[in-house]
Amino acid sequence: MSKSDRTKMDHGPVLAYRNQKFMDSPDARPLRLQSEYIEPQARFEHFDVRDTIVFFGSARTLSRRQAQAALREAKKTGAGVEAAEKALELSRYYEDARELSKRLTQWSKDLDEKGRRFVVCTGGGPGIMEAANRGASEAKGLNIGLNIALPHEQAGNPYITRHLGFEFHYFFMRKFWFVYLAKALVVFPGGFGTLDELFEVLTLDQTGKLTKEIKVVLFGTDYWSKVLNFDALVDFGTIDRADLEPIFQTNSVDDAFSFITDELTTNALKYPGGIL
Repeated sequence: MSKSDRTKMDHGPVLAYRNQKFMDSPDARPLRLQSEYIEPQARFEHFDVRDTIVFFGSARTLSRRQAQAALREAKKTGAGVEAAEKALELSRYYEDARELSKRLTQWSKDLDEKGRRFVVCTGGGPGIMEAANRGASEAKGLNIGLNIALPHEQAGNPYITRHLGFEFHYFFMRKFWFVYLAKALVVFPGGFGTLDELFEVLTLDQTGKLTKEIKVVLFGTDYWSKVLNFDALVDFGTIDRADLEPIFQTNSVDDAFSFITDELTTNALKYPGGIL
């Protein structure tokens, strides 16, 4: 091929969907939004994922082994001992999320159902998210990670099923996929992101935007009793007592497992698929 031919090819027309400058432009935003809906949908259909159990919680929560190692190091150096002791105390939530996810995954695998039901889904990052993906992986079940592209990169944890790890640009598209297939939420102690995700679902339920029942387990009564005062909202008249009906609070893996499996068996088992 001559130099002039190569030059002509290099500067020839480019297919629109291969024009990265265009695809990154404001004009192509509708295409990017559509891709964050259509591409995950195609993968879920390929793996026959019918619905999910979503785990929320802090990305900062350490496993017990990590927390013990951090405390030993803090005592050795004499710096950060109090923070390391608190991290070790909170590591119980990592281990509880891991165990609960493992048990729910095994339960879902034993169901006599077509398609994969009640697959564990998380935000794909570290902490509680990693714990839930890890528990599902230990039960040899599929699990999902819906990660988000952030300025300080949050890498997907290593326990997510290889072909069910996603990375979103738009928070609201990520939230859509959290809720669309969810039949239950398990919310462990967490910060702004966890609270945002929790109240998103409670608001959708309160305003009648959900045409399915999603039960919410608040796990960690010591934490949630200090962080949230739902009774005060009722007392001030800003919500009704009935708005709290989807919420179940517990500190026990056994109780959380029984509540979720009973609710899903009664209210969700015969209704696969996600409907907002």
